[in-house]
Amino acid sequence: MNLNTLMLFKIVPLSHHHPHIAIIRLSAMGDVAMTIPVILALAAQNPKVRITVVSRPFFKPIFEHLPNVKFLSVHTHHEHKGLLGLYRLYRDIKAHQVTEIADLHNVLRSKVLRFLFALSGKKVAFTDKGRAEKAALTSLTNKKFQPLKTMVERHLETFKKLGYTINLNTPFFLKQDAIPLKAIEILGEKKEKWIGIAPFAHYSGKTYPIDLMHKVIEKLSNKEGVKILLFGGDSDLERLETLVNGKSNVFNFAKKISFKEELHLISNLDVMLSMDSGNSHLAAIFGVKTITIWGATHPYAGFAPYNQPAENCLVADREQYPLLPTSVYGNKKVAGYEDAMRTIPVEKIVARVLSQLED
Repeated sequence: MNLNTLMLFKIVPLSHHHPHIAIIRLSAMGDVAMTIPVILALAAQNPKVRITVVSRPFFKPIFEHLPNVKFLSVHTHHEHKGLLGLYRLYRDIKAHQVTEIADLHNVLRSKVLRFLFALSGKKVAFTDKGRAEKAALTSLTNKKFQPLKTMVERHLETFKKLGYTINLNTPFFLKQDAIPLKAIEILGEKKEKWIGIAPFAHYSGKTYPIDLMHKVIEKLSNKEGVKILLFGGDSDLERLETLVNGKSNVFNFAKKISFKEELHLISNLDVMLSMDSGNSHLAAIFGVKTITIWGATHPYAGFAPYNQPAENCLVADREQYPLLPTSVYGNKKVAGYEDAMRTIPVEKIVARVLSQLED
């Protein structure tokens, strides 16, 4: 019997009148964001259930306005580092008197945690990430090109193992926040349509060529009554500045505002254009119309932004590049596939963005 099986079946009846679920999802930003609709629905449909989200402190602002949800910060580089740190984290979670564990991460660190909780008599469940199916989808030989379950669907299955049937027939979103004062100082009051663009991703296989992105921004910035807001990490600052290129209605927000303020600003966008990256998921959980551009990866792997139409996922041409997708995360390079994203025309991206503004 493997570790996953042991931890799934070593369960006991609840001993607490009102269940208290610890939800573990430590990283990355997009994956953390994709838990939001499920947790919102869980909290709304089970108001007596207490919820504690266990994640990295950077992500705390995402969960601040969730009803009946508390946040426990994990410091994997400090007090929660190594085996002793994991045990300390186990004790920290246990001190909250949790009765159930929902492991939405399912990596070695979270496996050890849920194993300890199972040994202590707590009910545990974990998300099956479908690793074998994803390997078949991205295989360069004997590829099985078919849509897989979304991560939201997989998380719903996890909570079903704990006895919670969550209904997402009606979508759940975070509420729009007030526009941060720092953003108003830069942009002025919101009178135009705001287009967010997150033009970079961690891997080159997921990043639209910068010369083509220049053209996308050029065409969109010529549209009357719009402002373009660029988002990215600290390392993207210089590249983002080249995309501004002196345009009066294009603004670079890298290093200008905090992550919390960035979330508030994103919630006020009219549309977000993003790579297959975390910003797409942050926009989608606020119900913002979100368009994504896909290269080495593909929405069939289950990472498309929440509640967005399939037409908003613009994918590279598989007739020219039949081995796509070549990677789940975009970290694998395949010779001859470097220019796959160039098969997504600038005009198609611009047209899709403008169509969402007009809806």
